[in-house]
Amino acid sequence: MMERRKFLSMTLGALALAVVPASVRAEDYRKLKPSVWTAHTVEDAIKAMYGSNALTMEGVKLTAPDVASNGGAIPVDFSTDKDVKTISVFQDANPEAAVLVVETNKYSVNKYSIKIKMAKSGTITIVAEGKDGKLYAAKKTLDVALGGCEG
Repeated sequence: MMERRKFLSMTLGALALAVVPASVRAEDYRKLKPSVWTAHTVEDAIKAMYGSNALTMEGVKLTAPDVASNGGAIPVDFSTDKDVKTISVFQDANPEAAVLVVETNKYSVNKYSIKIKMAKSGTITIVAEGKDGKLYAAKKTLDVALGGCEG
């Protein structure tokens, strides 16, 4: 009796996942825009992602330490109150500049806390693609005491 209930609950759960509407599924930007993930500079990665590097330095709040004691786990908090389609994270300390792209929707709370790796000191750039066509951005330069890619 117990096995039957377990089987039924698992089957119903799988069916529920199978009927999730396509509008809720996220885009795979690694497949859609592969050149974003292989770009070696922040400017090239932003251009590959959005078709432009024209950043408006407002509308995005970025918090990160001035000095990271370990580049292996740098806390980065960012948010925007703008109506945006995507929010992206870039950095200039590692060989590839792109870190993250988040696709937003009308239910998104655009406040994020992540940890990133940086091999050396550098600048983190957050870009929020506004529904008005503008690229809102914030930058933060920080020193890394111990490189994250070495250990």
